Amino acid sequence: MQTLKQSIITLHITVLVWGFTGILGALISVNEYQLVWYRVLIAVLSLGMYCKIKNISLKADVKPILKLLGTGLILGLHWILFFGAIKVSNISVTMICLSSLTLFTSILEPIINRVKIAKLEVLVGLSIIVGMYIIFKFESYYIKGIIMGLSSALMASLFTIINSKQIKNRNAIVISYYELLGAFLGISLYLLIKNGTHQNFYLPVNDVIYLFILGTLCTSVAFVYGVNVMQNLSAFRVVLITNLEPVYAIIMALLIFGKTEQMSNQFYLGAFIILISIFIYPILKRKINDSVKFTHLNKNKI
Repeated sequence: MQTLKQSIITLHITVLVWGFTGILGALISVNEYQLVWYRVLIAVLSLGMYCKIKNISLKADVKPILKLLGTGLILGLHWILFFGAIKVSNISVTMICLSSLTLFTSILEPIINRVKIAKLEVLVGLSIIVGMYIIFKFESYYIKGIIMGLSSALMASLFTIINSKQIKNRNAIVISYYELLGAFLGISLYLLIKNGTHQNFYLPVNDVIYLFILGTLCTSVAFVYGVNVMQNLSAFRVVLITNLEPVYAIIMALLIFGKTEQMSNQFYLGAFIILISIFIYPILKRKINDSVKFTHLNKNKI
């Protein structure tokens, strides 16, 4: 088992790899539908091989499998919108829009679970909305990418909320396998209906290399390592480090693509407001929870 320091380093590397998916999305020449189709195909095959090597059984009842396959459709749609946003705008815009995942989750989770929305979630949500408004106002050129990026975040939020319920009492790798399979089957059906049997499966050499990296390193391998470190780290620390994904992605995009990723000062102001809100949220939430626990303990002592 890894030490605490090793787990933290591993998670940072994993988040860096997740951020690199945006870079690959910009480098791969095929459209977002084909891109995600190849990604999930490679991921399903590589994850299946991993399960076979590690003797992890993929057997499950039909009903849970169907639910996981359905959840995979949401995952597939999230990725299509994510890479589509990159294609019509750029990585910086897409990653900042994806950061609104926190906003959507703070609204949708209480509604789906039928609980009262906390004041903290409302305040953080309003702060993120202010940041998004600034970006919308000064980056109207990327309006289509912004809408697709926000829609991607919405799908990611739904996927996360639904997945949090399904992951209980089930192997996370098995869950991931069937969800990826569901995404693959859903996209395959869409492409079949759209283009019939006349699919163009030709890929440039560079695309083959980039897709292999995307499907293995950035999907299967990153997922396995991400799951492993969670055994040694608190949820609080995992959330804080995971929030660095857009930061890593934007820095890498600026280094690799240069001027095409440079945005206006107003964009970075809006991005700063959003990222600060996302980082402060888990810290404040933890303090509030600790305060509630402390008050509850004192009452019990009395």
